[in-house]
Amino acid sequence: MKNKWKIGFLLLLGINLLFAIVMLSLVMFPSNGPQTSKLNVPMGEHVSFHVRSNKNDLNKLINHYLKEEAADSPIDYQIILGKEVELYGTLPFFSEELNMKLTFEPKALENGDLVLKQKSMTIGSLHLPISYVLNFISENYKIPKGVDIRPKDKLIYVNMKQLKLKSDIKIKADKFDLKKDDIRFTILVPVK
Repeated sequence: MKNKWKIGFLLLLGINLLFAIVMLSLVMFPSNGPQTSKLNVPMGEHVSFHVRSNKNDLNKLINHYLKEEAADSPIDYQIILGKEVELYGTLPFFSEELNMKLTFEPKALENGDLVLKQKSMTIGSLHLPISYVLNFISENYKIPKGVDIRPKDKLIYVNMKQLKLKSDIKIKADKFDLKKDDIRFTILVPVK
């Protein structure tokens, strides 16, 4: 009888040891899934957020930005997004001030920048060359950094990444369709 208990005890001890070895091996060996140290996570300098906006909201944002950037400029101007981009301002002409209106056709470039191609210009009832007016604007208006007025090409080039925004946030223009009120940007937030 003593042999049966001895064999039973050894059998139970063997099963427990086998179970313990199997459990330890399952815990100690790595899983087949991705390991956190080997994850292929892009560690860039920016995190991107895609934003879709409309003309009304963007009008508020642009003109608020212009007030802050051109606060010490002697000449007041504003931009309104309608069917096209419209710039309103005044030009000093002898002792008078002439109202001006410039309209531009916007185009988002693949690199995220924005080009405003000159479409029309009205200054009081005078007809001045477009290149002259753009040159006058670039010399007399305080233009934010990243905005390049090119009088010879009759356009304004907006380098979106050079625009100075809080917390070093950068913006890329993805789509700028005013007729369909479809304006899309990518906001790049720095993480380094």
